Amino acid sequence: MKWYWAADVEDVEKPFMKKVKVTGKSICIVGYEGKLFAVSATCPHQGFDLSSGWCENGKIICPLHGYSFDLQTGKGSEDYLKTYAVKIQDNSLYIGISSVWDDIKKVFNK
Repeated sequence: MKWYWAADVEDVEKPFMKKVKVTGKSICIVGYEGKLFAVSATCPHQGFDLSSGWCENGKIICPLHGYSFDLQTGKGSEDYLKTYAVKIQDNSLYIGISSVWDDIKKVFNK
């Protein structure tokens, strides 16, 4: 997994949603209940921008049809949302993006 700088972080306790581009991927960074999450910014249902949605009960809600996805696992009622690892270092947020080979290794190391 490679780590990429995504944004500066000022206050983790304050809720926010922000869309960023990392290695060509649109990623929604979410500050929710004092934790940081990174998920795909595109709803798998109809491709709507999730960064214009909201969060409740640990889920990100798509503003178009109200579909919801768990911020930790990406599990939705019908689809999955891609999730990314996050870390904070020196007031900067980094997103971990795994390669195809990293994903293949996960399958065989279960």
